[in-house]
Amino acid sequence: MGDNNLSQIYRDYIACLNKRDWSNLGEFVGDDVEYNGQRIGLSGYREMLERDFRDIPDLRFNVQMLVCEPPQIASRLHFDCTPIGIFLGLPVQGKRVRFAENVFYEFRGRKIVQVWSVIDKIAIESQL
Repeated sequence: MGDNNLSQIYRDYIACLNKRDWSNLGEFVGDDVEYNGQRIGLSGYREMLERDFRDIPDLRFNVQMLVCEPPQIASRLHFDCTPIGIFLGLPVQGKRVRFAENVFYEFRGRKIVQVWSVIDKIAIESQL
């Protein structure tokens, strides 16, 4: 799969998240997906995302940087949002925060099978 094709699949995946189109998540995420080394499967991945959107009603994934070398993608996602309570163990309580997530994906065909994610918690702490 070429760089452009995989990049577009990834951007379509991000659009799916932002639309909260959970019924189509399986088009982009494999049934046995692993997240930070733990197999959570598609259902666990969906539950994680649904929880994120409940905890952060204005959550929106914004691709700030994208590097594609099939079958992997590296992305820096930017967030500008207001978590409603405790977020990453921090008492955000509805305060607007800005932070980034560095995330690496491995694809098998058109689907994500591995995700490694690191959120810039220090950026959030500095805003509280």
